[in-house]
Amino acid sequence: MEKQDIIKCTIDFVKNSLSDAEGGHDWWHIYRVWKTAKHIAGFENVDNFIVELGALLHDIADSKFHGGDEEIGPRMAREFLQTLQVDDSVIKHVENIISNISFKGGKLPQKFTSPELDVIQDADRLDALGAIGIARTFNYGGHKGRAIYNPDVKPNLNLTKEEYKNSDAPSLNHFYEKLLLLKDRMNTGTGRKMAEERHAFMLAFLDQFYLEWDGE
Repeated sequence: MEKQDIIKCTIDFVKNSLSDAEGGHDWWHIYRVWKTAKHIAGFENVDNFIVELGALLHDIADSKFHGGDEEIGPRMAREFLQTLQVDDSVIKHVENIISNISFKGGKLPQKFTSPELDVIQDADRLDALGAIGIARTFNYGGHKGRAIYNPDVKPNLNLTKEEYKNSDAPSLNHFYEKLLLLKDRMNTGTGRKMAEERHAFMLAFLDQFYLEWDGE
């Protein structure tokens, strides 16, 4: 099967698999990350086929919607790609991307690195920033029944992986516990440049939010 046919089959598989997904982790999240990853890849020395497959499959089964199971995503990707007879070295690379892409809180070292992961990770992080990132934060908070903001619940800037995974803090805390940290964790020059603008937009949003919260 030609690479572009594999990409088309993967798009169909992801759309079908995520048809009932929460709005911040649905097909349209995948679509944005895929498009952004292809844009960033144009400035990097990477295997574009792996970038596309990794971006399309990176959230095929997000652990937070599967009881914290971090193995289900890589396993689903492997089983699907095997049906298309994709080379095992490519499948293994995609599995490693899925296993290592996410921000999990804490200060755990990333176990796997590659230029392709760098690109996809930047694209995924960019989708957590700016206007889209703000929308996704409050959409997920509503999905989980979280408060928008509670000034009595302060952000925890030293969350462990388990604390991050199990947090039920107000949505606004997520800006400080993750989103505003991402700008300085970008891997590529293109990603850093895009993150600067989106980071600034979030800071402006927070300024306006606090003014309105205090009735100003």
